[in-house]
Formats: sequence, C-alpha cells, structure tokens
Amino acid sequence: MTIRIPPIQCLLTFEALARLRSVTQTAEELCVTPSAVSHRIRQLEQILGTKLFGRADFSLTTEGIEYLAHVREGLAILQKFPSGAASPGRRKLRLAVTPTFARSVLLPRLRQFTDAYPEIDLTLQVSIPLLDVVAEDADLTVRFGTGRYADVEHLCLMKDEVTPLASPVFAREQGPFDDATDLEGLPLLRSPLEPWRTWFAAHDLDWPEPVDGSQFNDIGLMCDAAAAGMGVALVRLKLAQPWLENGTLVPLYPRHVPSPHAHYLCWRAGTMDRWECAAFAEWLKNSLS
Repeated sequence: MTIRIPPIQCLLTFEALARLRSVTQTAEELCVTPSAVSHRIRQLEQILGTKLFGRADFSLTTEGIEYLAHVREGLAILQKFPSGAASPGRRKLRLAVTPTFARSVLLPRLRQFTDAYPEIDLTLQVSIPLLDVVAEDADLTVRFGTGRYADVEHLCLMKDEVTPLASPVFAREQGPFDDATDLEGLPLLRSPLEPWRTWFAAHDLDWPEPVDGSQFNDIGLMCDAAAAGMGVALVRLKLAQPWLENGTLVPLYPRHVPSPHAHYLCWRAGTMDRWECAAFAEWLKNSLS
C-alpha cells in the first residue's frame, strides 16, 4: 500500500494558520499569497480526507486539534536536525494601543522588548478609547476603562491617580491653590476619558460636570493644551509624566485621587497560544509592575 505523506509546505501552512487564525497573517509569515494558503489547506484536507477547520474564524475541528499536535511534534523533531541548520522564522505581532499610553508609557520602555526579542516584528496601531475603536486585525489591544470586557480575555496593566495640572505660568498667575474650591471660575479643560466628577467627589464638592470650555478626546492633546496655558487639565500622573518631567505642566495640589479606570491588555481566546503574544504580555506586565 502506498502511503501518501502531505507536502511539508502544507504542514507548515496548517500549523501557521491554526496558530494565527488569519489567512493574511499566515501568507505574510510564509511569504506566499493568501490564495496559496487556501490552496495548501484544501490540498492537505483532500490528502487526509477530513476537515481540519470548522468555521470562518479558523477554529479547528476535533480532527484538526488532534492532527495539529502530531504536526507540531513532527516539525519540532525535524527542526532539531541537523543541529544549528534551522533557524526560527520571524514573528509578527500587531498591537493596538491608545495614543497617550503609547507615547508616555510604552515607547520609553519598548527598546527593552525589541532587544530581548529581536525575532519579533512589532506593529503599533492606534486605538480610540472614547469610541472603543480598535484595529480588527490586532493580536493584542490596550484598552482604558473599567475592565468589564465580556468579549475578550484581559489583564490589568496599570492603575493610576488623577490630579489637576496646569502650566507653570498659569499656576503662578492664577494661584495660590490651597483648597479645591480655588478652581472655581477657572477654565477647566474637559475630556470624556477623564471626567472631573472623580476629583469633585473626592473633595466633597457637589459641582456638576463642566459643560463649557475646550474639550479633547485625547489625553495627550489635553496635556498640550494645558501646557499652552489654556486652562487646568485633570490628568493621570503616569500619562502626564513627559510633561511633568520637562516642566511644561505642574501639579496644582499635593493630593492625588485614584482613577476609577485602568489600562488593560486584551486579547481573543487562543491568542496566548502564540509564544510571541505570551512573551509580550508577560514583558509588558512585568515592566509596569
């Protein structure tokens, strides 16, 4: 009886598609066209006489799960011989991240990750927390909110405290600021991402949320506006660190109030099966702890 062994390119494509769950990403990793990926999977299923993928999200069938274990075992053995002849391919990781978190928190630390994992190509994409807009093809997403994300798995990355900030000139001309009520009548910069009610409630002020004045849907832009002397901004201290360090913003009060929201790293089920995603999640969590 003739035993038909599937072509190695079919096995490599099957393993990559099962791991990435994306024809586009699989094609990029293997340097082939998306149609070639589809052709190889069909060829493999014809050889085996069974369906390996069930639904449009490329979830594996029962037979696919079992066969994937055998394929990975076989590929791992082939990779060992001859010793040193094979080198692992580059991995691609797509991260959707909020703008100010990226500038203030992630980018100053990112060189540590790229030095530790030079084989991972990282692509940063902007997400919009106000509208909860994220890139659909992102592997990992940094969200800012309450952490009630029923659609994804997640872990808390960073909690923070808020405090009113202003430019040194504004603080000097409008001060001193001895009591929270000293903010009355001043231009309070607004953002749906950081409501003033957090600060008001912590200081037993029954003031309503400001409805007049400049409003921003990006914390970084609000910090720039405050640094330009446009008014007082309520900002998380860790996000405001670049402005505080260069002296363009100063705290008006020594007391800081815990923010009711936090930054979370989110991912779809199965994503952490990819070692590059797990490596980045562990690194980011540790770098912020």
